[in-house]
Amino acid sequence: MKTKSSALLCAALFTLAGAAHADLYVYPQKGQSPEQTDRDKYECYNWAKRESGFDPMATPRTTTPAPKVQKKRGGVIKGAAAGAIAGKVLGSSNKTTKRAAALGAAAGGLRQGRHNRQQEQQKENWEQQEAGNYAAKREGYNRAYSACLEGRGYSVK
Repeated sequence: MKTKSSALLCAALFTLAGAAHADLYVYPQKGQSPEQTDRDKYECYNWAKRESGFDPMATPRTTTPAPKVQKKRGGVIKGAAAGAIAGKVLGSSNKTTKRAAALGAAAGGLRQGRHNRQQEQQKENWEQQEAGNYAAKREGYNRAYSACLEGRGYSVK
């Protein structure tokens, strides 16, 4: 099951892939006809795909599964309950119990917040890693594609 995050990342990568050669300009330096240019581009696309192991026309896929982000809930309530129990055990007055419950609620809220921030950071790190992996593979493909076309007498920028 895809998470919203991985679905958004895949959509962003798919957009990049849709512009397969849009970032490259190819100019025929030896008077190649448009038909010959199209044929050479297609052959170089296939060659670069084999050499780099990357197909810019394929739907992008993540290389690792997205981290499971499970936001904790109820930390304040659980902390308050634990504090109230501790207050009853440690003190005899309602005032002690109420203070312990308040401290427990604060501690539970802090733990919950810290956990949720760590989960979000893991997700962001994963997204950056996946985007970097895609960019590196794409760069390898572009280098191979350019080398092929340059070898056939085209200027590629």
